Amino acid sequence: MKKGINRFVVSACLVTMSLSVNLTATAALPFFSNDKNEIPSLAPMIEETTPAIVSISVEGTQVSRQRVPEMFKHFFGGSDEQVQERPFKGLGSGVIIDADEGYVVTNNHVVDNADQITVKLTDGREFKAKKLGSDPQSDIALLKIEPDDLTAVPLADSDELRVGDFVVAIGNPFGLNQTVTSGIVSALGRSGLNIGGYENFIQTDAAINRGNSGGALVSLRGKLVGINTAIFGPNGGNVGIGFAIPSNMMKSLVDQIIEFGEVRRGLLGILGQDIDSGLAEAMNLSASQGAFVSEVSPDSAAEKGGIQAGDIITEINGKPVNSFLELRAKVASKGAGAELELTLIRKGKTKTVEVVLGDASTNSVVAKEVHPALEGSTLTNGETEQGDDGIVVSELEARSPAASIGLKNGDVIIGINRKKVDTVMQLSSELEDAKGVIALNVKRGLTSLYLVIRQ
Repeated sequence: MKKGINRFVVSACLVTMSLSVNLTATAALPFFSNDKNEIPSLAPMIEETTPAIVSISVEGTQVSRQRVPEMFKHFFGGSDEQVQERPFKGLGSGVIIDADEGYVVTNNHVVDNADQITVKLTDGREFKAKKLGSDPQSDIALLKIEPDDLTAVPLADSDELRVGDFVVAIGNPFGLNQTVTSGIVSALGRSGLNIGGYENFIQTDAAINRGNSGGALVSLRGKLVGINTAIFGPNGGNVGIGFAIPSNMMKSLVDQIIEFGEVRRGLLGILGQDIDSGLAEAMNLSASQGAFVSEVSPDSAAEKGGIQAGDIITEINGKPVNSFLELRAKVASKGAGAELELTLIRKGKTKTVEVVLGDASTNSVVAKEVHPALEGSTLTNGETEQGDDGIVVSELEARSPAASIGLKNGDVIIGINRKKVDTVMQLSSELEDAKGVIALNVKRGLTSLYLVIRQ
């Protein structure tokens, strides 16, 4: 039976409450009075929260493109590619986060390519929704409906979550409206799942299934701690491993969409990796967790803030950082110009520095403008979290043409057909002149490999 990571669609509300697992935990549970006997129950919180959880239905047209081999071009009027359009419908979930403005948060994959979006409330009312903006790499989208006696979910500080805290998932799995499941936070800062460009997930064992995407993960106090986005299990079914985008990360992205109409990622400008036993021994490191800085880009926010190669970043604004991927996701979710206080370890001593993030968007190019085979990736001249000499794949969409040729997020393109390239402009020029099979020389971590593009 095949296992895999699956995105899903749901109307859910996530609420957060930090509740330690101990012998007196039941004393903190919400109570429901029945025949004068107090019985532990989540019913009061659920009744207050569910009006903010909405069902989302979408309609649109999916466009697929396939390159036509030279020998078959005459069948397609000499065209280089075959284009097919297929209508689609879908269901998902969302969470009202601002009742006065009518803001609804959901997953980007729920509303991606949708021409028509309808939001349905628990009381039966329906609204046509407008998509204000989205971020495919974090899988967040912001919708707006006309505010009219709406209910919103208050946001929790997801940085205060602890493993073992009780949480509740509310959504529409398999189209079953207003389904509630409960569990605990199983892990924090999950990354490396390869389901998005920026991964910093809350993991929970609250049952989450297909149809839960965009729904809410909430605490026992009815506060939103996360937005459900993916599940791990055989055939897309629940096996007690689900993932949600932290509410703090979501809010940072949503605030940028509201202000700019798009996400303007912050840029620190470092190259690094997680700390493992081998690195700790080789570098004589005292820390076992954190983000190891192997290189600092010139004139970057990191260099201006005093970060040096060999530093270990352990905290952002006083909150722990356990891995480089977690650091990358948190920095990327902050807007350009954001001020951060970073705690780091340098030569065994703890140090605090302040940085003002740069703007990652000013340094990137959407790769489909360079070559059709690279569509779905964003190429950057060096100065990114994985910066290096060459062209960095700073963002990559799953199942895109770029992903299908073998590119991965963080790859550095250093050559084409044995010719060295340092900038996107050079790469574009070489690709324009290339004939037949193209070999991209890619640096991935400590290894170098070739990826083949067949035209």
